[in-house]
Amino acid sequence: MKTFTRRQLLQRTACGFGALALHDIASAAANPVAASLPGMVPRAKRVIFLFMQGGPSQMDLFDPKDFITRKHGQKIDSPLRKEVTQVGTDQFLALKAMAPVRPRGQSGMMISDLMPHLATVADDLCLLRGMNADNPQHAGATLQFHTGTFAEVRPSMGAWVSYGLGTENANLPSFVSIQGGGVREYGAAFLPAIHQGTKLSVPLDSKTLPVENLRNVSENDAIQRQRMDFMARVNRRLVGDLGGDANMEGMIQNMELAARMQLTTPEIVDISKESKATLDLYGVGGKDTNTFGRACLLARKLSESGVRFVQVSTGGWDHHGDIRGNLPKLCAQTDQPVAALLKDLKSRGLLEDTLVLWSGEFGRTPWSQDLSGKSPIDKHGREHQPESFCSWMVGGGVKPGLTYGETDDMGYRVIGGKIHIHDLHATMLHLLGIDHLKLTSRHLGRDYRLTDVYGEVVKEILA
Repeated sequence: MKTFTRRQLLQRTACGFGALALHDIASAAANPVAASLPGMVPRAKRVIFLFMQGGPSQMDLFDPKDFITRKHGQKIDSPLRKEVTQVGTDQFLALKAMAPVRPRGQSGMMISDLMPHLATVADDLCLLRGMNADNPQHAGATLQFHTGTFAEVRPSMGAWVSYGLGTENANLPSFVSIQGGGVREYGAAFLPAIHQGTKLSVPLDSKTLPVENLRNVSENDAIQRQRMDFMARVNRRLVGDLGGDANMEGMIQNMELAARMQLTTPEIVDISKESKATLDLYGVGGKDTNTFGRACLLARKLSESGVRFVQVSTGGWDHHGDIRGNLPKLCAQTDQPVAALLKDLKSRGLLEDTLVLWSGEFGRTPWSQDLSGKSPIDKHGREHQPESFCSWMVGGGVKPGLTYGETDDMGYRVIGGKIHIHDLHATMLHLLGIDHLKLTSRHLGRDYRLTDVYGEVVKEILA
């Protein structure tokens, strides 16, 4: 049987939406990475990554410490080296949790009163209390969580998943970023351009679409098809003249995908046809929950429709001051939508093969921070803490109701069950049926991977 290269297939395939869709399906089915990983049974088909940018306070939400509670407002010994300084923390005053953190469900998982909705699904969560990162600054830590590094331009984890598994739906991107930040958080870097995340905003009404020019402005589909057929002929000629330019082929693929998205995506992103019960579940229309509720509902719809990796971002978790006043506001915005997403996925039979990951880029210190130097303890905040923080995973092959990892009495250092970001990435890929050591791309003379030269699968959390 004669085989064709990607270039030859583009040159020889007939024009039209059907043929273009067939081309992408064939490409995904023949993915060389997926084919090179025999014997690995995927537990998850897709990922939803809920990114809480800014650094949620693990001590206030999931990992309370009796020692800090007893010492509230009192000086504690600094665990930092003398040459390490942190603005506004010279006194190192212990700062207790902002609200009670109680055992929930049959598992007894510790969850704050600030997250009453999440508390109802505690027995579905796999709580990771020994997370560890390397960079204390937002930009670097955010890049490390998304790309595995904070010093270079690398593909994001969504791009790696797309590269490794291809697409489940040729009419949709394999990777979508909702309310994402900078392009490096959803970029493909040196991977083919088709694997870069498609950035969507959250439409707050039925007239607004999450991506520009999504609607077909042609008089009818037939005219649109004629235009795309003409562009396909021009592009095939151009690719032939250039001798197979990878960037040009990536642009052509993105244009073809955009055309197919005009036919299918408007219906998928339209939440107006969802039942009132579903809208209420997510908090759509609620004072605090409307925007993030819409984002989480959109994530479910996209995942259900075949998007491999959906990334939903929300900021505001950077509480250097008045954490007592600010943290409840962020929890009120996100708690109900997040719990709704888990319940909705479960009721639809999707949670079993969907891996949901919730995390910030790092955590926050058990001691207080007072940038003014004059505020009372109840108005203090917390400083950045990459040494330990909390993330959680649900579905997709992880153990439900498990709390894994332990920190010291102060809540500063991990003393058991440490999971570095590289380990988290390795575990995520494993659950998707991918060996992180084999998911590589050659660039500048070396083979790169999401986990670089690090990472171990955390087998203890696997179901």
